[in-house]
Amino acid sequence: MPIVKPFMAGRRFTTTASTGTAAAADLTFANTDFTDDAGVTTSTFPASPAVVNLYINGVLQTSDNVTGLSTTAVTIVGGASLATDSPTMPIILEFIIN
Repeated sequence: MPIVKPFMAGRRFTTTASTGTAAAADLTFANTDFTDDAGVTTSTFPASPAVVNLYINGVLQTSDNVTGLSTTAVTIVGGASLATDSPTMPIILEFIIN
């Protein structure tokens, strides 16, 4: 019996900290705040990804920094200060899908 490798693909979405909405200590982004690898505004995030990675200023964050992830929004826990302290800081979401 041949071994069949599973399909795995990555989808990346980019924005800056200033595009989010600060609420208390958290920073929330709508999916339309992001652009994809082609520079096109995102219409939806992938549903049911196998893995979601969050990079802030190019540094991989721990999974407890992401909450409220859906196909239309994502929240960075404790990220509200990023919007004012470092408004141009890049935020990257990477979805690994299969």
